[in-house]
Amino acid sequence: MKLPNVENARIDRTKIVDYLLAIDHPEGAGKATFFLRFGFTIDDWQTFADALISHAQLCHVTELSESAFGTKYQIDGPLPCPDGRLPAIRSVWIVDVGTDFPRLITAHPLQSLQS
Repeated sequence: MKLPNVENARIDRTKIVDYLLAIDHPEGAGKATFFLRFGFTIDDWQTFADALISHAQLCHVTELSESAFGTKYQIDGPLPCPDGRLPAIRSVWIVDVGTDFPRLITAHPLQSLQS
């Protein structure tokens, strides 16, 4: 199964700049260290957002769950990076109740797929 309405996927700038690539974020620093070493930068945050959307378009949903807030989708697979490498990551998306587009919640390295 693919992420529904992936062509309308949304990623807030703050999710990238203030969390996933923020080296000083208390919870996101490890993620930032990982993603920055593959050539992503805060100044060109849109490249990272585009790569995450590409990841969602190319990879299959590995798990989904329903909540009062909406439907969450977990996607595992390679992430196309500026330096040409394809690290394995997990991205998590939600289609909020009352909407029809997926919104990025988080992304992180998936060590079990690294080889």
